[in-house]
Amino acid sequence: MKFLRIALAAAFAVTCVAQTGGFGAFAGIIRDRIKAETAETEPECEDITPKRGWRTPLGQENGKNRHRSEKASRTFAREEAVACVSDGMSWYCPHETDGKRPSVPSEMAWLTEHGGHFLGEDERVIYLTFDAGYENGNVEKILDVLKAENVPGAFFILENLVTRNPELVNRMREEGHLVCNHTAKHPDMTRKTQEEFEAELRAMEDAYRDLTGEEIAKYYRPPEGRFSRENLDWARGMGYETILWSYAYADWDNNRQPDPVSSIQKVISGTHNGEVILLHPTSATNAEILPELIRQWKEMGYRFGTLDELCGKL
Repeated sequence: MKFLRIALAAAFAVTCVAQTGGFGAFAGIIRDRIKAETAETEPECEDITPKRGWRTPLGQENGKNRHRSEKASRTFAREEAVACVSDGMSWYCPHETDGKRPSVPSEMAWLTEHGGHFLGEDERVIYLTFDAGYENGNVEKILDVLKAENVPGAFFILENLVTRNPELVNRMREEGHLVCNHTAKHPDMTRKTQEEFEAELRAMEDAYRDLTGEEIAKYYRPPEGRFSRENLDWARGMGYETILWSYAYADWDNNRQPDPVSSIQKVISGTHNGEVILLHPTSATNAEILPELIRQWKEMGYRFGTLDELCGKL
């Protein structure tokens, strides 16, 4: 909106060039307008401000404007509460080599105290986790590999996979993998109120229960690794442990898949004790390299654990 007002001021100035003393005055108008706009500030923690929404001064609403004002006021109040209460963060874990175990980022040192997990004990165990929102032929291939190698995995799924590929979800369950909650629709959960946060997880629970007659595993992975301290507490209040990762790589873009040979080298070089690895099973590269990764991990003396082990539920 700031730039729109600047543009309008510029257009007005152009029409008034002759009356304002030429282009020198024109430049002065623009300069003064920009100065006024850049001096404008907004309240801290606001996301949707009155200038961005439909809102008129209290007491001056009528009819349609009153409805718009009330709608904008409700939206503003909700977004302000979410923005101020939930200090959203994006999870990251620096890549290490030579078996070095990564540390939790200092700004998230509180993670484990609030039910977050990203790394197992310092022993030769790897936890395979997959984020699966849809099928493109590769999820089935990943399941084939896990079955052939007798290796367990944890699949964090979306409602879409249950709806469109119920046979895959049933197969995950039947072949001994954990089927876990990645939310129903994959939103940014740091933008949700507690009520909305819980509704998103319950929608995924309902979809899984309707399909299988069973309860989804009580492990939650936030979409895109976005979370807040409140999110972790809300998830724990619903019985969930929040599962992040200690290793991941750029495997998610189906149109820009990484080279298989270099990907094997990259993943193996980052292997470490207690590793929680995140792989996207829709990746054609992952479907191709997973057998070799498992073979090399086994040769390195690693076994494959479950999230129940990671979180001390065994």
